[in-house]
Amino acid sequence: MPAKISLKDRISNFNIEKYGPFLALAVLLLIMLVLQPQFFKINNVVNVLKQVSYMGCIAVGMTFVIITGGIDLSVGSMAAMTGGLMLVTTNHFNGSIPSIILALVAGCALAVGCGWAVGTLTTKGRIAPFIVTLGTGAIYRSIVLQAANGGEFRGATETYPVIGQGSFLGIPYAIFVFLAFAVVCHIILNNTRLGRYMYAVGSNEDVARYSAIKTDRIKIVAYMILGFGVFLMALMFSSRINAVSSSNFGAGLELDAIAAVVIGGTSMKGGRGWIWGTVVGVIILGVVGSMLNWLNVSAYLQGAVKGLVIIAAVLVQRGRGEVK
Repeated sequence: MPAKISLKDRISNFNIEKYGPFLALAVLLLIMLVLQPQFFKINNVVNVLKQVSYMGCIAVGMTFVIITGGIDLSVGSMAAMTGGLMLVTTNHFNGSIPSIILALVAGCALAVGCGWAVGTLTTKGRIAPFIVTLGTGAIYRSIVLQAANGGEFRGATETYPVIGQGSFLGIPYAIFVFLAFAVVCHIILNNTRLGRYMYAVGSNEDVARYSAIKTDRIKIVAYMILGFGVFLMALMFSSRINAVSSSNFGAGLELDAIAAVVIGGTSMKGGRGWIWGTVVGVIILGVVGSMLNWLNVSAYLQGAVKGLVIIAAVLVQRGRGEVK
């Protein structure tokens, strides 16, 4: 007869790294239920999910990069450059269907190409990801500012906005795109050789290299997947507002994406993490933001709250021995 497991043992064996984000989300929702029951109205829930889905696409891609031991601080500027290119392309060809397709191909190629460039500089150039992405982020933003002369790119067609402003059964397309990307990335990370190699590279790159894993190639692919996530964000958000501000579009996305990944339980030193944890982290940030708005907390202080959340999540990882 199997021995009974005590409640104390169950609590001590609770995998806070994996299931902690779900517990935190449940607590936040309970608090919202007590303070602001109106939060749970369907329209409000859909609106919150729509708002976080844009950043969520980047956070899901960022999960791959952080699992392999990297980081990317250029995603906001990359999104602005990608969105600007797609708007210019559709405007140039008067918003015809072929022009939309061409814009999507160009935007995807640019974002994924930027991911390849960052990955190559990091691996072949042996430069720290922090330095590479800090520099490329400045380059991307400067290119966008120069191209728009410090202003903004504005859509001049009625076709492109349909992508970001459309919905199915009352649910915006952006939410479907975010969830579909998360499902595909989950499959890649958990059911393919590529995913296993990413975990191996993040856990111990030297051992992975001695095991005949092409570590440089794995890291480059991780940045390219992140680039595709940036493309999805730029597509959905730029088409929603039909404009891209050269100075503000994508600003601060780096902090939000990294926060979501860390809150979701992915270790900042690499080797551990999962996509659905990141998805929950994205939703937690959305709930926290909505809560702060309900409580009339100044928008200027909300960034401080996100910073505290990141620090708290890292401290929890340190307590579990995951961050050194």
